[in-house]
Amino acid sequence: MWHRILAVFIARNREFYRDKAGLGWNIIMPFLMVFAFAFIFADESDDLFKVGVLTEDLHLARESTPFLDLKHVRFIPLGDLASAIAKVQRHQIDLLLDPDGGPGYWINEHSARGYLAERLLQSAYADTAVLARQTVTGRSLRYVDWALPGVLAMNIMFSSLWGVGWVIVRYRKNGVLRRLQATPLSALEFLCAQVLSRLAVVMTASAVVYLGADIFLDFVMRGSYLALLLTYLAGALCLISLGLIVAARLRTEELADGVLNIISWPMLLLSGVWFSLEGANPAAQALAKLLPLTYLVDAARRIMVDGAGVVQVLPNIALLAGMGLLLLVVAARLFRWD
Repeated sequence: MWHRILAVFIARNREFYRDKAGLGWNIIMPFLMVFAFAFIFADESDDLFKVGVLTEDLHLARESTPFLDLKHVRFIPLGDLASAIAKVQRHQIDLLLDPDGGPGYWINEHSARGYLAERLLQSAYADTAVLARQTVTGRSLRYVDWALPGVLAMNIMFSSLWGVGWVIVRYRKNGVLRRLQATPLSALEFLCAQVLSRLAVVMTASAVVYLGADIFLDFVMRGSYLALLLTYLAGALCLISLGLIVAARLRTEELADGVLNIISWPMLLLSGVWFSLEGANPAAQALAKLLPLTYLVDAARRIMVDGAGVVQVLPNIALLAGMGLLLLVVAARLFRWD
């Protein structure tokens, strides 16, 4: 018995290391992950407080505001007053400073860190009477409330990419596609059927996860359910079409798995699923804007956390849907049956 087990064991290992593409991804991928984290958090420091600053140019504001030179405080430039105040209400930032308008600041009365940040602000001004103080109140936004929109988007991403990308490659390897080629079915028809099937599966699974999380976690949902549905539909369409492009030519599941990993992990790290990129490496923030998952997570979070409706997230929906249709056409042009 043991010699048979050993023979199969040796054969499987040979199959693995002879597949140079699969072996390469298993070696390279961990290095890419380590370098990605180092790149994203290159500017990360042990900041004690997060202070929002109503300015377009943080460097220019520092010239006239001594408080902005304090160490161990992360200053985040913010442009929209309403959304910035909402961050104070939800304890996402400890204090909001408007260096030009007064100057003035906003603080949450129930934030202990905000109290300490306020004392630091007052100590930086020789005449505290010039500071216009405004207070807000609000329930602290739990991490689960903030992360859930991204987790649902992440689930859609993995299900979309692997649900079509890996499976179609297996069809090609097993000869299923060669049999379908003998039928009147065109490549575009086959791919459209794959998209519709996967959309049904992905949206049903997401609805089950959403309802289950709502029952057990009682998370925040302030926006439009229609907007949330359209956002996840457009995002799923885009990611499924991306998976179809991966599956258009590849012949082995191992290579497909590696390519799908190299596509999905940067999106997982840079799209704001688990953590905000505010204050992160500027290059990482710029790269995040090129990833479809970024727009899916951003729109879903604005709906669930900030209370956005269809109109507010329509640019994200249109971008994701348009990109999805474009990728589907490209996948149909690249597709090969064998």
